[in-house]
Amino acid sequence: MFLDQLSVLVAIGFSGASLGITFLTMWAIGRSEKHLLIWSIGLATIIAGVVLFGIVVEHYSAGALLASFLLLIAGFGFLYAGCARFCTGHANWVSAIVLVAISAVLTSAAFALGYSGIGAMIGNVAIGVFLILIARDYWLARAEAPTLMTVNAICCVATAASFIACGFALAEQGQLVLTSRPSNWAEQVNSIMAIIGLTGIGALSLTLNQMRIANSHKSDAMKDALTGLLNRRALLDNPAEIAPAGTAVVMMDLDYFKSINDRFGHHSGDRILKVFAELIRENVRTNDLAARLGGEEFCVIMPDSTSASAAAVADRIRSQIEATVIQTARGPIRSTVSAGIAVRSNGPETLQSLLNKADAALYEAKASGRNRVQISDFSLVA
Repeated sequence: MFLDQLSVLVAIGFSGASLGITFLTMWAIGRSEKHLLIWSIGLATIIAGVVLFGIVVEHYSAGALLASFLLLIAGFGFLYAGCARFCTGHANWVSAIVLVAISAVLTSAAFALGYSGIGAMIGNVAIGVFLILIARDYWLARAEAPTLMTVNAICCVATAASFIACGFALAEQGQLVLTSRPSNWAEQVNSIMAIIGLTGIGALSLTLNQMRIANSHKSDAMKDALTGLLNRRALLDNPAEIAPAGTAVVMMDLDYFKSINDRFGHHSGDRILKVFAELIRENVRTNDLAARLGGEEFCVIMPDSTSASAAAVADRIRSQIEATVIQTARGPIRSTVSAGIAVRSNGPETLQSLLNKADAALYEAKASGRNRVQISDFSLVA
């Protein structure tokens, strides 16, 4: 044997413990990422199984080997549930519990009947199946982070293959009953893969979790807290950039909004803003950018558009908010909106220039009596 099995187990134990403590600490800080807690429980259970397997290495015991496999199966079941929650938002507890129960019953039955070798085969294959299921979840979720998710799926499949190979080696050698700990070429490969694979999977999962948290913070910073639309900072990231031909800018402003706040209260004003934001979301296309610039002022940037199509969208939003009635303790609230539109047609033009023109058209709509859509004269000339 070219590897000291006990040293390998100690390395697996320390690696798993370090990852488990890291996951548990991160979960304890926010208490929101439940998959971290599930992963830490799974790693703790796996470490307990590894400790028992270490006892088998020194002094073979069928009972200790069975207990080791049961803990390992349960631990990988937890890892599968945690991965499912991380990738899909649902832990798939029913599937995880059913698979763990079936694997545990079959493994225990084989040991109880005296066929410890068959029990070891079932246990190894069951662990491999859990790893394949984890790989599937990472693969299906790879759109979030293609490279890291794909590498993690590959690590899972490679580690799964090493566990399944252990069961195959026992079957190949006809070891239906074990009188000592399993010792063959597959166990050697599995020892290496258990360290590389589990450490790699844990480290990649930790990186993916941190990346998701960072992206979430970045997304929150670019959104208006009240309406969920983009904020001014997100929309005007580079106002000096040349707008593509056919870009339409729609500026919208709720009419007499200050009087609504004064009469019905700011809470009711916030309700109007939320309703209006939802109407914008329902009427714009998926590739349009909608934002709340501040107060009661909103903006929509529409690529590949014309003044007529942009005006049609703006007027549809205008008519819908006009027909909306919000009931409050101080009576019903009705609101209207004025809109200004600018479209880039010929010649290079910056986004800031279009915003200025749309803003000027908006003020013209206000001056002309409000509750109307005004297209910039510059856009019409172009």
